Amino acid sequence: MMTAFVEVLLPDVGGGDKADAAVVSFWPVAVGATLRAGDDLLEIVTDKASFVVPCPQAGVLREKRVEEDDRVRAGDVIAVIEVEI
Repeated sequence: MMTAFVEVLLPDVGGGDKADAAVVSFWPVAVGATLRAGDDLLEIVTDKASFVVPCPQAGVLREKRVEEDDRVRAGDVIAVIEVEI
């Protein structure tokens, strides 16, 4: 079995305005957790709403690149997952 490390980017949840930043409010999973595509990865809050960011593909969470209370924008690397290829 071969694996690869994939950077997870924060999707655009604010309607396309990259000037709008969000704040990481909660990580429901720990580093080392096995995730399926669509599992909750983290929660962010904007000035308009809160959003759950899903894991884009199945794998193991290997690194959190942002912490709770960090400000993030669409396109920022938020995590690294190890996936089977």
